[in-house]
Amino acid sequence: MYRILTSALVLLVVLGLFSGTIVQASEGDNFDAHAMSFSYFFEDGDMDFHFGNLILGSAVNGGVEIGEAFYAASQIKDGDAASWQSEWFKLANRVEVRGNASFAEGHIVSARDQFLRAAYYYRISLLAMLPDNPELERRALKCRSLMKKAGPLFDPPLEYFEIPFENTVLPGYFRKAKNDGKLCKTLIMIGGGETYIEDLFFYIAPQAFERGYNFMTVDLPGQGMLPHTGHVFRTDTNIPMKSVVDYALSRPDVAPQKLAAYGFSGGGLFVPQTAMHDSRLKAIAMNSAVVDAYPLFSTMPAALATPDEVASWSSFHGNVVKSICWRYGVDQDNPFGLIEANKGNTFDPSRVSVPALLIVGEGEYKSKEVQRQQQLALDNFPNPQTKMVITPSNEGATNHCIMENRSLVGVVLFDWLDEVFK
Repeated sequence: MYRILTSALVLLVVLGLFSGTIVQASEGDNFDAHAMSFSYFFEDGDMDFHFGNLILGSAVNGGVEIGEAFYAASQIKDGDAASWQSEWFKLANRVEVRGNASFAEGHIVSARDQFLRAAYYYRISLLAMLPDNPELERRALKCRSLMKKAGPLFDPPLEYFEIPFENTVLPGYFRKAKNDGKLCKTLIMIGGGETYIEDLFFYIAPQAFERGYNFMTVDLPGQGMLPHTGHVFRTDTNIPMKSVVDYALSRPDVAPQKLAAYGFSGGGLFVPQTAMHDSRLKAIAMNSAVVDAYPLFSTMPAALATPDEVASWSSFHGNVVKSICWRYGVDQDNPFGLIEANKGNTFDPSRVSVPALLIVGEGEYKSKEVQRQQQLALDNFPNPQTKMVITPSNEGATNHCIMENRSLVGVVLFDWLDEVFK
């Protein structure tokens, strides 16, 4: 393994995986996490981002069925939050009914697969739902109950667990790679500003199982349902993450010397921040590195929008922004407050001694601030096995978190981890 260094204008040969393709960074003043390199279905940009990336991207891992997803999309009023929530909820109900019928007849695989999809359709119906809507928590609990129902139908089973933390619990899922009682390599997956643990299961869990890794994911303060009890994002996420690592290493199936963590979006800060303080993590990956969230949020169009711009937003986009504010403990009508809320939300690359992998989509890398933060991380991570990969637009792997090509993320992440853990 070797380290790929960069110059002022970063040129990277991407791991040799892409026929020596060289990706040249281009400039961009803003960091819009929901910016798209191409359109999928909707004219509303935020709705299209979620449809193409969060939803269609999950199909490879059983989160949705393409025909079901496009039918629901065809019934949705473009940009309308209520229409979105209604159609995905109705689809969730239909798939759940079919899953219950299969389960009653003893068709375990059919029941499991439909419970998983129904669960995720309930989760998708939560997008752009305001925090004061009682359906937000009700549907989230419905999603979780179906995931728990599907869990024992796997072999090995998908386990739901809760980690006591302060005056709450951190919920998560764990599935061991094998039933042979041996210690296994383990990946902890950590999400970002809008994620639930169900998103992370459908993001990369099957790719982990296929390669012999235990898979674990957990909601941290600010994520999932934790803001309902007042647990919003904090600048010392390494504190709850210590409890997460404690739990992982308490299990008899986790190999302590082969414990890795991968964070996307905000997880690109939470994971390396944890590695600064906790040497029990033996490798980390980020998609992408967020060395300092304050300047990154300072370039986000939603945080800088004028009153006239806010007034022009669709209900879907406006509600998504309000939801993010709620998760950060910020006044929902003042997205500018997201910038101040992230002051001091940092990590120091020079204090992360373990191998580190940076993954960033070519489209997201057009942001000058994203480029600057990757360069800062690369220049200061001390481990020689540190590496950076820019995934290319022409393989449909370009947007924020690269949710639209999860198979490629699996190749990049696990091939690197396999080398690190030799």
